[in-house]
Amino acid sequence: MQSLDDLQVMGRRVLLRSDLNVPLDLTGTGQITDDGRIRASLPVISKLSDRGARVIILAHLGRPKGGTFEERAAGGPSLRPVAARLGELLGRPVSFATDVAGPSAEETAFSLGDEDVAVLENVRFEPAETSKDDAERGALAQRLARLGEVYVGDGFGAVHRKHASVYDLPLLLPHAAGDLVRDEVAVLRQLTTDPARPFVVVLGGKKPSDKLAVIGNLLNLADRILIGGGMAYTFLAAQGYEVGNSVLEAEQIPAVREVMAEAERRGVELVLPVDLVVATHFAPDAEHSVVPVTEIPPDREGVDAGPQTRALFAVFEFPAFAAGTRALAEAVAAVDGLTVVGGGDSAAAVRALGIPEDSYSHISTGGGASLEYLEGKTLPGLVALEEGP
Repeated sequence: MQSLDDLQVMGRRVLLRSDLNVPLDLTGTGQITDDGRIRASLPVISKLSDRGARVIILAHLGRPKGGTFEERAAGGPSLRPVAARLGELLGRPVSFATDVAGPSAEETAFSLGDEDVAVLENVRFEPAETSKDDAERGALAQRLARLGEVYVGDGFGAVHRKHASVYDLPLLLPHAAGDLVRDEVAVLRQLTTDPARPFVVVLGGKKPSDKLAVIGNLLNLADRILIGGGMAYTFLAAQGYEVGNSVLEAEQIPAVREVMAEAERRGVELVLPVDLVVATHFAPDAEHSVVPVTEIPPDREGVDAGPQTRALFAVFEFPAFAAGTRALAEAVAAVDGLTVVGGGDSAAAVRALGIPEDSYSHISTGGGASLEYLEGKTLPGLVALEEGP
């Protein structure tokens, strides 16, 4: 992939695909609850602006519903608060277009001066952005291409999507990968081709169905895989343990048993919790106690790692049940070697716990993109950045 350092951007309109998909408090103020992805995008935005580019940012937010632009725009979420936060972090005004490829976007794009920055409205307000029809996506990409002269792909969190602004658009313009994308790929390539030993992976999340393909591929690479979070209860159930009212994907138990058997054949150690904090219900003030995994009461549910496994496993939901997350995050931060934090929830947990981000070698912005890369899948956004004009 060509680097943006190889592009001539002075005085040119640069369409920059960023990942600004931040969580919002949709039950109250609508405020951004974690601006980590915005801050991760700042270096490339600033680099382009400092080189005299006219930066036009394309990004998505959430999963808008509706069959038309108008329906989706009415339901939101809008990128307006994200653009405002970006302006605060940059310390200067950021223009905002109220549409994606319409009159407001055109007026905004063509009125920019050198070093100016603008954000277009949520690209997913355009149904064609996520369409499975190549012609529909291509038509939107053509409209977007008229707004810019070059394209930079820096939204790693979206490169696993065959979307108009991720896949079709870079094929129409001179393009390059942003530094964030190149850094993500470099780290993931190292993890999947020549990892330092021992290679230990900690996996969390609620459902094993989301992670079994990743685990299957990691059995070719890892020395040890620690299974935590909600999906640990399905693994415990697969071993025949009572898990009470804990999160459980019963239909995945046969597949989990196959993965466990394959790990044993390959000599990869799958590590599960040995004790847990169990509660009467999932709430911060729930009555709770610590029990071995062999003695989970049928009327209780697991909510956190117990003291014997807190350096390994965690469920990050309520501060009252976040001891496991803190122990794990601090243990990983103390490792003398390559340490990678992947997934939106994991990165948010590290920031919420106040652990300095530079304590880790790399904090991924990828989420689903990172998982699909680790599964060995081809990511359309990366393919597009490697091809085209």
